[in-house]
Amino acid sequence: MMEDEELEFVEDLEAILHLTPEVQLAIEQVFPSQDPLDRADFNAVEYINTLFPTEQSLANIDDVVNNIRLKIRRLDDNIRTVVRGQTNVGQDGRQALEEAQKAIQQLFGKIKDIKDKAEKSEQMVKEITRDIKQLDHAKRHLTTSITTLNHLHMLAGGVDSLEAMTRKRQYGEVANLLQGVVNVLEHFQKYMGIPQIRQLSERVKAAQSELGTQILADFEETFPAQGSKKSGGPSIVLRDACLVANVLDPRIKQEIIKKFIRQHLSEYLVLFQENQDVAWLDKIDRRYAWIKRQLVDYEEKYGRMFPEEWWMTERIAVEFCHITRIELAKLMRTRAREIEVKLLLFAIQRTTNFEGLLAKRFSGCTLNDGPGQKKPETPLEPTNPFLEDESGEDNVSEKEEDLDRPKKPKAPDNPFHGIVSKCFEPHLYVYIESQDKNLGELIDRFVADFRAQGPPKSGTDEGGAVLPSCADLFVYYKKCMVQCSQLSTGEPMIALSTIFQKYLREYAWKILSGNLPKTSTNSGGLTISSLLKEKEGSEAAKFTMEELCLICSILSTAEYCLATTQQLEEKLKEKVDKLLMERINLTGEMDTFSTVISNSIQLLVQDLDAACDPALTAMSKMPWQSVEHVGDQSPYVTSVIMHIKQNVPIIRDNLASTRKYFTQFCIKFTNSFIPKFINHLFRCKPISMVGAEQLLLDTHSLKTVLLDLPSIGSQVVRKAPASYTKIVVKGMTRAEMILKVVMAPHEPSVVFVDNYIKLLADSNPETFQKILDMKGLKRSEQSTMLELFRQRLPTPPSGPDGGPSLSFSAPTPEQESSRIRKLEKLIKKRIQ
Repeated sequence: MMEDEELEFVEDLEAILHLTPEVQLAIEQVFPSQDPLDRADFNAVEYINTLFPTEQSLANIDDVVNNIRLKIRRLDDNIRTVVRGQTNVGQDGRQALEEAQKAIQQLFGKIKDIKDKAEKSEQMVKEITRDIKQLDHAKRHLTTSITTLNHLHMLAGGVDSLEAMTRKRQYGEVANLLQGVVNVLEHFQKYMGIPQIRQLSERVKAAQSELGTQILADFEETFPAQGSKKSGGPSIVLRDACLVANVLDPRIKQEIIKKFIRQHLSEYLVLFQENQDVAWLDKIDRRYAWIKRQLVDYEEKYGRMFPEEWWMTERIAVEFCHITRIELAKLMRTRAREIEVKLLLFAIQRTTNFEGLLAKRFSGCTLNDGPGQKKPETPLEPTNPFLEDESGEDNVSEKEEDLDRPKKPKAPDNPFHGIVSKCFEPHLYVYIESQDKNLGELIDRFVADFRAQGPPKSGTDEGGAVLPSCADLFVYYKKCMVQCSQLSTGEPMIALSTIFQKYLREYAWKILSGNLPKTSTNSGGLTISSLLKEKEGSEAAKFTMEELCLICSILSTAEYCLATTQQLEEKLKEKVDKLLMERINLTGEMDTFSTVISNSIQLLVQDLDAACDPALTAMSKMPWQSVEHVGDQSPYVTSVIMHIKQNVPIIRDNLASTRKYFTQFCIKFTNSFIPKFINHLFRCKPISMVGAEQLLLDTHSLKTVLLDLPSIGSQVVRKAPASYTKIVVKGMTRAEMILKVVMAPHEPSVVFVDNYIKLLADSNPETFQKILDMKGLKRSEQSTMLELFRQRLPTPPSGPDGGPSLSFSAPTPEQESSRIRKLEKLIKKRIQ
């Protein structure tokens, strides 16, 4: 029973002392200890084994027991001390809480006393300041009343004085008084409900109305509307009346200005009626001379009568411009058939000069004052559209030269631009038609000059240069564009750009494409016997040296036209209104010049390609099976190299200014020549081992020449472009691999097929069939080989197109070069 009770006690104790891992971790962090007894996973058996690892260590069991008992007694003492210390903690806590509550009650009582005293103090302050506030309100109301009474007195007296002065026409005093009365009346806006105030306001309005009517009558009397002569002159009364008009309704001021300007310009309408000779465009200078005299006369007589802020001189000039624009437009509609280009340009030139004079004299601040007076749009800055000013540009006036200079952009600073000249815009079709005719004649002259002078001579500076007619065309374009932009930046510019497009296309087809040499259909070239004898065969080239120079010159001209047309499009967009920019599009013309460039390059490629055709034909017809020894390069290789050395230096020198197109020529020729060479290589059948070695040597020679093609025959050696070198290496390496497969023995068949697949990486059975034909195998042997070839083909991964695709690593150019050098050494030994 005792043992059961002890076991239950131990279990209960373990249940009580079992702590969660979080609590245990917190205890270890607060009270770190290395004692095994303090560990959560304490094991008594392990601990005893640690104390007594061997039987001999049991001799110290008494000491160990004594130490443990000592620890137990110390631990009991500590626990007892802690328990006793906690006995009085609850009582002390309750006592401290009671003391804190008493302190809080005392503090609350003190705060309440302070609040009561503050409320009493506030009440006392209110009682003290109540009388002061009443005095302040009384003072403010009294001040307002006095001020209002003073204003009322001023208003009443001012209205009486204003009415009296109005009757006496004392406008000088009225001008100062009226502004003061209006300002005072503004203070009574909130008192308009009072009858007396409303009555004074109505009297002021009546006085203003009477002043306006009276002033208009005075001006009408001094400057009557009928007749061209002025019956009166400036006076102090009218000058003061203008000051009064500044204070009155703005409509009074506008009416005075309108009547005065209409009377001042009445003589102009009579002198320049439609039925008068001076009204036509050829005498447009007299209109501008008349207004200049009138403005000078106005400054002398009436300059001081009107206030400066009225800008009367500028208003007269602006109204003159509007009348002139309307009258000229009406006159030109009536006599449209009489308008000629020279007459129209003369009138526009004089008008734009006059508008420039107005810009120097006036600021343009009155352009938007009147109804219907819309400020003309400011044109874009004129700049040289293509090149710097040409030194040889003829028939350009000093005015046009000034407009061409970008350092002096006068048009953007001229707010009067178009104020009169806008009327000429509907009739600019005459100018456009004239430019259409002039450009047509210019193109015809270019064609005639080209036929008369003939193509550029080879060996001269003209060969390969840009045709002079091209520069002349764009210089004329520039002149027309600058001139038209001064006339209008709207629809006429669109019409002019359409004319430009038309003659750019005509120039491309008539001058450039029309003069490209035509390819001949006859196959003039070398015979096989002449090739074998290495006879000079320059007649194989279809184009003469002069024709090659002409093609290069046309190519360079087309490139110049392409770049300049792009600049022309940009400058046209700068000149035209922003809303019309999208209608300027010269992409079709640029494509046309690109087509000319492509055709020119294709002609050069076809010419050199055709020159090499007889040599390749001779190669395919040579008896390669009967070749007994390997010698130097074959005659057909010498012929190909000869044609390359004849044509390429000429083409390169004539395309020196357009290197990129020379590179394109080299790439296109290589892309055409190498496949053709490989096709002729397949026709060489059957081939002996020695014949294959000779062909391999010839192929290497051609490869070397093609790699050096861009700089062949040049004193300055340049490295060929990487893109070109890659094409040559890839194509000619394939030709070399074909010959190496042919040189390989076809027995055993498996090795031959594997070698073919490794070297050529071509899964096409037709190519393999051609290799077998070159080796001269019988049909039965070829059938076996083809069957084996199909079996030995690796199964490719199915790609997106499902077609077979082989990719094997071909020998590097360095490895091939090493093999060729070994072959050359072998040939030299045999020759020796």
